Amino acid sequence: MSLPVLKVEGLDKSYPGVHALDHVDLDLYEMEVHGLLGENGAGKSTFMKILSGSVLKDGGRIFIHGQEVNIANPQHARQLGIGMVYQELSLIPELTVAENIFLGRWPRRKIFGGIDWPQLVARAKDALDKLGVSINVKERVSNLGIGERQLTEIARAISMNVKIILFDEPSSALSDEERERFFYMIHALKETGVSIIYVSHRLSEAPRVCDRVTVLRDGKKIDTLPMDRADEETLIRMMVGRDVGEKFPKDETKEGKEVLRVKDLTIYGRLHHLELTLHQGEILGIFGLMGAGRTEFARALFGIDRIDEGKIFIEGRRVGISSPKDAIEAGLGYLTEDKLDGLLMQMTIPPNITLPSLRRFCKFGFIKHNDEKETAKGYIEDLGIHTPRVAQKIEFLSGGNQQKVALAKWLCSQSKILILDEPTRGIDVGSKIEVYRLINELSKGGAGIILISSELPEVLNMADRILVMSDGSFVAAYNRGEASQEDLLRSVVAKK
Repeated sequence: MSLPVLKVEGLDKSYPGVHALDHVDLDLYEMEVHGLLGENGAGKSTFMKILSGSVLKDGGRIFIHGQEVNIANPQHARQLGIGMVYQELSLIPELTVAENIFLGRWPRRKIFGGIDWPQLVARAKDALDKLGVSINVKERVSNLGIGERQLTEIARAISMNVKIILFDEPSSALSDEERERFFYMIHALKETGVSIIYVSHRLSEAPRVCDRVTVLRDGKKIDTLPMDRADEETLIRMMVGRDVGEKFPKDETKEGKEVLRVKDLTIYGRLHHLELTLHQGEILGIFGLMGAGRTEFARALFGIDRIDEGKIFIEGRRVGISSPKDAIEAGLGYLTEDKLDGLLMQMTIPPNITLPSLRRFCKFGFIKHNDEKETAKGYIEDLGIHTPRVAQKIEFLSGGNQQKVALAKWLCSQSKILILDEPTRGIDVGSKIEVYRLINELSKGGAGIILISSELPEVLNMADRILVMSDGSFVAAYNRGEASQEDLLRSVVAKK
């Protein structure tokens, strides 16, 4: 066999209270896609950050084309031919798409040395064309949806013309259609001689793109397998160390009284006369592709974006919601698509979990810290949040565990109406099942839940009813068991 383009021996990294990587080995060959799988906190992102130069290793050796290297920083990694697409997007919101794609590499005019803006725009368009997507390269990133930001991040890595690309959850925010184009691009990159390490929580992606797969658990390498020996059940057992049972543990619940009614909700040019009802104990799924208006609807319902027309009724009473404060007081909770929204990174886990429900933890104006801590302990256990201590700062948790804290925050709020926008995006298979069980418990407890998801199996298996959204409108509705994946996709296409 030829010499690997990248070889890692005994990679080791520790943080206070956490042995993130425990002597991990991995090799990568030319034109190979090597999958790296594991639960949240398994060490995947730390492994990738060391190779990309954003984190320094404590021990171990790294070889590129047989030559030992010590990667000092991201610029050094790029010089060595390594590019990275991070799970936590590293774009600068106030810059344009083009400026972000070529950040630090803006083309210069030969005369006077100023930025060559026409060339920058043209090169950015070319980078996006390789992905088969159309995004206005002059648009500020702050105005893009999370999926478009993900594609911009991917385009930036591809534009560097590196020979090793590290993908950390690259498809987590993409629609099914965009994901298919992305897979095609992965195969095209391989044919040009690029080698890829690919991290994903979507086990179904591994056979689509990977040649081999390595599984990490608790910072240790469990094994490396060729894809023809790595079926989904085998990978799950390797990741979690046990059989997880039913993947979608949906409980049957009795539909109670109406808790929410939306009539004629409209935002001019974006949302068009939306109407729905939601009952106690019901899980109402909303499915649509990126840009369909799902997140815009959630933001409008929660008072983040102003509606131009429409009425909202909670338990039969019309309410005015013009801010998130109004929404919380009316009994709504909203887990955003970007799970890090609203997390206080410099604070510890307990105050982040109790933030929307702080009144419950106060007496005579003082916070009952012991009660807050005990509540946090319960959610840490229920959601499998990997942390060395309850009082760990959010900034020191892995991206997936930060997302679990964001979910715990709204579970703790005891809201009677919960809007969950992609609640399992970026979390591992074992944690997904725990999230589904908690959603079941909430619905059995009488909460009405709006489950927004681009995951077809998730919405089909967890929702009691499904609304299909396209171009800012609800275009179809199905009761549980009435629709297949093809039906939902056909409803979207029919509208277009």
